[in-house]
Amino acid sequence: MSVDDDGATYEEFVTTRAQSLLRYGYVLTGDPHDAADLLQESLVRLRAAWPRVVNKHDPEGYTRTIMARQHISIWRRRRRESLVGRVPEREYTDRGLDRAEQDPALWEALSALPTRQRAVLVLRYYEDMSDEQIANTLGISRGTVRSQASRALDKLRAGWRPAVPAESGSRG
Repeated sequence: MSVDDDGATYEEFVTTRAQSLLRYGYVLTGDPHDAADLLQESLVRLRAAWPRVVNKHDPEGYTRTIMARQHISIWRRRRRESLVGRVPEREYTDRGLDRAEQDPALWEALSALPTRQRAVLVLRYYEDMSDEQIANTLGISRGTVRSQASRALDKLRAGWRPAVPAESGSRG
């Protein structure tokens, strides 16, 4: 048993301060299980350093420091990237978008729209502009951009049907 100048032992410290330290661990981690693990590891480290720590008369401060540093180390380890020889993701190709762009009926439906509605849709979906950028480009308000886009999309939904791809014919 390690005893400090006031007669407090490591075991007494753990008995009296463990709940407070567990709450501190919970505040650090946000998870009761992680907090318990953090406290347990910190108390193991405190036990090894008890003679030095008890001479400084602040074992709780030392334990809280251990907990904070250990939590940061765990957090950093979890966030660390691991390098790989190849990029695991591959390029994503939306075949539906490709079909739509090649569909002459879509371009006919777009050309049948009023000029401002067509311009709003092309700038939004083809040029990937924000409502504010479209409004500045066309010299209209953002509200007008939204209403023109809504009306244009309603007209397209009512009049255009995507072409059926040749490879998805009837199968039995």
